[in-house]
Amino acid sequence: MSGPSSTAPVRRCLLATLVFLSLLPTTRAQQQSPTIPIGTILPVRLNEEINSRKAQSGQIITAKIMQDVPLPAGHKIPKGAVVSGIIVSSAPGSHGQATVRFRLDTVELKRQKATITTNLRALASPLEVRMSQVPETSPGFGTSWAWVTTRQVGGDEVYGRYGVVTDRMSERVGTSVADGVLVEVRAEPGSECRGKIADENPVQALWVFSSDACGVYGSETLLIRRAGGTDPKGQIELVSSKNEVKVRAGSGMLLRVER
Repeated sequence: MSGPSSTAPVRRCLLATLVFLSLLPTTRAQQQSPTIPIGTILPVRLNEEINSRKAQSGQIITAKIMQDVPLPAGHKIPKGAVVSGIIVSSAPGSHGQATVRFRLDTVELKRQKATITTNLRALASPLEVRMSQVPETSPGFGTSWAWVTTRQVGGDEVYGRYGVVTDRMSERVGTSVADGVLVEVRAEPGSECRGKIADENPVQALWVFSSDACGVYGSETLLIRRAGGTDPKGQIELVSSKNEVKVRAGSGMLLRVER
């Protein structure tokens, strides 16, 4: 008679334990990897120099997201998130040219690492990045620096923080926000870069870049030979007419997610 009653507390304890465990957060392995739609622009700043004379195959390179990147359903990639990749190959110089191949294919989001494939839409030197944040004219007496006009890398004008962003034809393309701009991505006629593609967000985070920014800014010797959009996808190749490819730390990049 004592057997069934003596096991009841044990059963209740086991049931309570199972309920408690069901309420615990799932582990990282169980959590679903974040989804970043094709076409999403990632505005990043390079953390370390890429130099064809020093780069080694397999060397890790990192960059930092410089503006909150909007994702579907109100989600975002937060400013400060890390994008990483590796050097694929480098050649210090041959017949007056040097090359570096690399890829940036991992983004850390909510303490998880998501694998992506990116291409390089635009690259700007640290000086170009800094100049985009310098007002075109000094503010008048009593005028806040947040209200002055600045010019993006590529030519768009930003009329103060939270103001209108216009292209070179004075057509509105977006709005300024605290850490950059949210604009409609465009392609200048004859450009090798694409404009908006199907199913991407209507506006993109471009940080200090213009809506149609494409190519290299701030260097006359550097060229994007392969942007990463064709096979082998994700491999970006830079070539220099000098004997050295040098992309300084602090350079800005616009990466576009391919898949």
